[in-house]
Amino acid sequence: MKNKKVRAKKKGKIDEGNFLKLQYIKSWNYLKESKNFIYFSILAFFLFALVGFFFPAPEAVANKIIELFKDILSKTEGLSGFELIIFIFKNNIQASLLGLVFGIVFGIYPIFAIIFNGYVVGFAGKLATINGGVYSLLSLIPHGIFELPAIFISFALGIKLGSFIFKKDKLESLKDYISNSFRIFILIVIPLLIVAAIIEGILIAILS
Repeated sequence: MKNKKVRAKKKGKIDEGNFLKLQYIKSWNYLKESKNFIYFSILAFFLFALVGFFFPAPEAVANKIIELFKDILSKTEGLSGFELIIFIFKNNIQASLLGLVFGIVFGIYPIFAIIFNGYVVGFAGKLATINGGVYSLLSLIPHGIFELPAIFISFALGIKLGSFIFKKDKLESLKDYISNSFRIFILIVIPLLIVAAIIEGILIAILS
């Protein structure tokens, strides 16, 4: 009887391990299928980052972005390292989730979001070089190592989600896209954002 219980426990652990492994395999396969959407997100982001860096922003646009920076600084002022990590994670996961979910409307929201984020990063990079020189850009790199891949994946999946409208079997395609997208969001995007928040929170706490 005891041996049967031991075997059952072992079998349960193996099944759980196999289930998790299967979910990761499905996630990576779907990412491979979605590679063109991911490439598009990366290209759009860096293209508009270059625009934000090299081309002067209209005064109204520049003022709005600076207001956005000031608002973030006011919200993070006085926060401890742990509170910064929570704040960054909450903001990143919200942006990623919105980019994914609202992509259902023809992928319009994530397309504009990736363009806007790219432009803002380019604008911020330009401000950094004006105030601290070219080498100050290097300090921005650690912030994006894990955060940007998570953002690219989320927005790419959002754009793909909106493409269900062009499929022959729209409802089945939508169901497939939703299930695969949220599997990736849970297994890949969230872990990336957790690591990104920890790195950014620690760096900000050290440099402030």
